[in-house]
Order: sequence, then structure tokens, then C-alpha cells
Amino acid sequence: MIMCAASFRLRPMPISISSAQIKDRALKLGFAEARFVALSRDPALLPRLAEFVELGRHGDMAWMTERMEERADPQTLWPEAKTALMLAMAYDGPVDFEAKLARRDRGVIASYALGRDYHNVVRGKLKEVAQFIKARTKLEVKVFVDTAPVMEKPLAEKAGLGWQGKHTNLVSRDHGSWFFIGCIMMEAEFAPDADETDHCGSCRACLDACPTNAFPAPYQLDARRCISYLTIEHEGHIAREFRRAMGNRIYGCDDCLAVCPWNKFAREAAEQKLKHREDLEAPLLAELLGLDDAAFRLRFSASPVKRTGRDRFIRNVLIAAGNSGDVRLADAIRPLLSDVSPLVRAMAVWALAQLGPVSELKLAHYASETDADVRAEWESA
Repeated sequence: MIMCAASFRLRPMPISISSAQIKDRALKLGFAEARFVALSRDPALLPRLAEFVELGRHGDMAWMTERMEERADPQTLWPEAKTALMLAMAYDGPVDFEAKLARRDRGVIASYALGRDYHNVVRGKLKEVAQFIKARTKLEVKVFVDTAPVMEKPLAEKAGLGWQGKHTNLVSRDHGSWFFIGCIMMEAEFAPDADETDHCGSCRACLDACPTNAFPAPYQLDARRCISYLTIEHEGHIAREFRRAMGNRIYGCDDCLAVCPWNKFAREAAEQKLKHREDLEAPLLAELLGLDDAAFRLRFSASPVKRTGRDRFIRNVLIAAGNSGDVRLADAIRPLLSDVSPLVRAMAVWALAQLGPVSELKLAHYASETDADVRAEWESA
């Protein structure tokens, strides 16, 4: 991942700004909350991260095994840093969530991805806050938004933005779970805010809602079973055991967040660029199946969906089509049996097999197929 940093080195001068002024500036720029945390090593983080990796729960996200010391200790990443300002920026949660899941001819995209790419939106706002701080402290600052070996959620919890719930995502008593986290590290020292305590209690709604049983225990996630991981991060074929459970979720999954009772306190996005795009709310699977690479890039321009690439996205859409029970989609699936991507061809075979007999197609395609995974799908069809 690429670290975005706004860095300036000048002769240190007395700090002429208060934490309250910085927070006020952040709120005026559209952040829902801003809180300070003193940077120091947390001895519990590295063992937790190491166990997660040793158990293989990171899947094929190999980057999680790199620079683990830096992930566990932000001062290893930047020794001069003294303080972090952790910020929350709200995005809109799902609308008619259950109804969308029931419309099997359409795809469901996670709410956070229905607006512009949050990396760009939040980073731009972080830079404005960072420049405000820099101009008044004359000390170095750096901004991060899911773009460096920084464990934002534990830092945000220590800052008091919320707590990591049983689904491992951050939950706030004031904002629910529908928000992004941004981080500004700085050489300047500011008094830390109080941390947050766990308020999940006996509730296990998020654990029970997971379609693929991705939580081995409360506060533990096995990414290899998580639909968000499978549809976004996983580069290969999606195991058969998860395909039915995916339903029509084609990018990410909101289930564990949507059932959290704390979301009754969530607020609407203040930043217009994070508002839902109408064309992405419930796109027709038939239209998505016809996207080549150029059309995919155009359709998802400035959207985080674009990051996953056309082939993986069409893989997801084909699984949704296979789960739809709509035989009319077969006409849109058949051309993909000859797609250049074996990832797409394999899922096209599976999708067609869910919608009806494929015996004649099997005879026409199997003999010429060179990819072992695609041949395996034909053999199972």
C-alpha cells in the first residue's frame, strides 16, 4: 500500500494552537468527530496480529505479514511522532437493505462503496486539517487513510472514537458504525482524549447475521470466510461452500454492521461526495455481466469498486447470477464461457449449471479448455 504523507521540516517554534481549535476545524470540514491519542507501543497488538496471521485468517492478503512491527507500533513507523489525531467521517448506511438482498436479479454493493472512493475524499480532508496544524505548529505531520502499515482501529479505540465490536469493526455510541477512519500523526504533543470501553454487552446480533460464519468467536474474524474479503481482496476462485451464502452480494457485505443496534445513532454523511450514487444502488445483473474492461472502468469511475478489477468483479456477479434462479440471465452468461479470464470462465460454468442443464455446452467447451480450474467446474456441472 502507498503511504500518503504531508511532510514539512522547519525549525520548531512554540505551538500556537489548541486541541479544541483543531477539532473545531475538523468538524467544519465535514468530519463527524476528532480525538487525540498519545502514540506509544501497545504490547498486546503484535501478539494478536501474529496469532491472526499464524492461523492463516488473513487469507491471501500477504501484505499483512509485512512490516508487522510497524503495524503494532506506530512509532516504529515514524519514531518522531508524538500524537495522532483520529478522525471519523460518516457515510450513509444501507437503504432498504433486506429488500435489496431479496431482489435476486440485482446486485448489492456495500454501502461504503456507493459513493466516491473514500481514500481520495477522506485523504483530501485530512490534508486540509494537517495543513491547518502544520501552519500553527511548524512541526512535521503525516496523513493516513487505510494507506500505510497503521492499525487505525486500535488507535481510534484508544482515542475514544469507539470500540472494536464483536464483528471487529469500530462502533461508536454517537455514530454507530457507518464511518471511515482517518489518522493524522504529528511531532506536536497534545493532551490525549479518554479511550472508549466496550458496550456490546451480551448482544451477538452481528455474529449471528454473518452469512458465512466468518466469526470463530466474538472479537475474532476469519477473513477467509468473510464475504467482504472474498469479493474484494481474494484474487482466486471463490470456494463452492461460500457461493450460495453470497446471494447477490457482489462487492463487500453490510450484514454484520446493518444489524448493530448502535446504528440507530448513525448520522447521514456530511460530505456530498460520499452520498450514494443512484446507478450503483441496485444495478441489474444482466447489465453488469456485459461489462468488458473499458466499460467496467467507465461504470465505476471514481468508485472504490474499480480497485478490485473487472475480472474479479464479474466473478462475483456471475455467482450472484447463479444464485438468482432467473433463467433469463443465461443469455448474458453464455458469452462469458469464452472470456479471456479463466476466473470468469469458471464462474460462468458454475452460474449456468445453477440455472439449468449444460450438457451441450459442456461438449462444446470442455475439450478445448486448458485451465484446470475451469475444467474442474465443467466436470462438476
